[in-house]
Order: sequence, then structure tokens, then C-alpha cells
Amino acid sequence: MGVNMSNKGLLIVLSGPSGVGKGTVKTEMVRQQAFPFEYSVSMTTRKPRQGEVDGKDYFFVDEERFKNAVANKELLEYNQYVGNYYGTPLAPVKEMLNMGKDVLLEIDVNGAKQVRSLMPDGVFIFLTPPDLHELKHRIVNRGTDSDKAIDLRMQQARQEILMMQDYDYAVVNDTVANAVDHIKAIVESEHVRIARVIDDYRNMVKED
Repeated sequence: MGVNMSNKGLLIVLSGPSGVGKGTVKTEMVRQQAFPFEYSVSMTTRKPRQGEVDGKDYFFVDEERFKNAVANKELLEYNQYVGNYYGTPLAPVKEMLNMGKDVLLEIDVNGAKQVRSLMPDGVFIFLTPPDLHELKHRIVNRGTDSDKAIDLRMQQARQEILMMQDYDYAVVNDTVANAVDHIKAIVESEHVRIARVIDDYRNMVKED
């Protein structure tokens, strides 16, 4: 009898400093269908933007509902940005993992730290810029920040880059295509790590 590879899915956490291009890399992974994965939908208290669909882009809730979710430990991680709360509902993530599906979270470094404490067997990938000059160039090109805000973002990025030590892998986002290829290779290798498959083989040996 062959091995029944009924492993749980992998929780893949993609994080990195603000401005490094996490969202762009995630969007390209979805577009390419780089490997089979589900993307975790976040909960937020901010109002929907034009074209956004509740349950697809975000779960849109009021502040009371969000705070209840925090109190009831319904969230894997959460943060507050510019007066709004954002978080990752835990139940759908667990459900997808138990069904054997890989789940991708694209979150900031503080969120990733919270996830690490709750789900330490996830795969934590740190997306890093080729260098600080390139990171500043990307932030400036967004055209959304004042000079003072850019300086603050760069200070924050320096601190966030040092948080790389808490991750499993570093992927340089020199080009989006290269970053996606590296992430695909990481996920493929993680699926065949002995620690993840050994129980299936132990069961096979027992059956014989």
C-alpha cells in the first residue's frame, strides 16, 4: 500500500518591510497560479473602496465586531493602520490547512510575529529589497508620501530588515518574476521536508 500523503497544507507567510512590494508579488503569484494555494481574506473596519466585494477582497465589519473577534481569539493576527483595524480570521485558515490546502498570508512584519507565536510550523518568507537605495526609489515612486514620511518609512525599513532573523527564508525582490520563482522553489522543498512527511511513512510501516 502506498503512502497516503494526507498532510495538512502549508501556511505560507510572506512578509517584509513596507514598500518592498509584497502586494505586487502576491498578485503575480495569484495571476500565475504559481502553485495551488488559497489566499487568506482579511477582516477590516475600513469602508469598502469602489469595486471591492465583501468576503472576497475583505470581510468588512464595524469596530465592535472586530474588537469582539480580538477578545474571542478569532484572529490569527491583527493590526491598526491609520485609524482602521485589519486582521486575519483564524477559522478559515485552519479549515483550509486541514483540507490539505496551502494558505498564503501576505502581511506586515508585526502580523508575521503574531502568526509565528500561534503557528510556528508555518513557512516564513521575508521579502527584501536588493538594497536600501532601491527601496527608497520604490517608496518615492509611489508618489503618496511627503519627504518626511519617506524618511520615517526608511528608518522603519532599516529596523524591519533586521527582523529577518525570525524568518526561515529571505527572498530578494529584484524582479517580481525572480521573487515568485524563488517562493515556488521554497514551497516545493517545504512539502518534502522529512519533518512534514515522516508521520505518513511511519503509518505505512505500521500497516505492513
